[in-house]
Amino acid sequence: MSAALLGRVWGPISRYAYHPDPLVRAANTIALVVVFNQPFYPLYLYWVVSPNFEPAYWTFLSTPFFLAVPMVSRIDTIAGRGLLPVAGIGNTMLSAKAFGDESGVELFLLPIALIAFVVFRPRERLHSFVVAGLSLAVYMVMHGGYGEPFHRFTAEEYASFIRLNATSVGMLTALVGILASNMIAERSDVPPK
Repeated sequence: MSAALLGRVWGPISRYAYHPDPLVRAANTIALVVVFNQPFYPLYLYWVVSPNFEPAYWTFLSTPFFLAVPMVSRIDTIAGRGLLPVAGIGNTMLSAKAFGDESGVELFLLPIALIAFVVFRPRERLHSFVVAGLSLAVYMVMHGGYGEPFHRFTAEEYASFIRLNATSVGMLTALVGILASNMIAERSDVPPK
């Protein structure tokens, strides 16, 4: 891909994600990373778990919500930042129904709770607690309650599923940590060494 083509593609994406508020910018970045990774999830399932990856298509129902985070943030920054973890909770619930609890997809509720604490300011902490509490409540109430999944995988496939989801959860958590670290560095009075 040429640099000019990359610039033409990346420029509008970068402008769409940009916001002068670093917390909004972080939420927008996370949302767009999820959007750009969602089309690859069926491929990951095919390569790592099973050729029966069709239930992954259901996860695309959440794509418009993640894609809307920057747009909603332009209207109301709190609503935009809140939409990100709420869309993540919805996507996790849909995925748990599609694949079954045994897939380990509910592990995503952990970085979602972390996101809830990273994207809100201390004076907005009530929002963080509500969204993180919702994440915990979904696990406690819904785990084991999704009914029969859209496709039942074998025990071996579920073990691969857990490894895939645990790796994805780790990468998402690392992204959130990097963005939080960048925001701390931006606000730091200590010049870098």
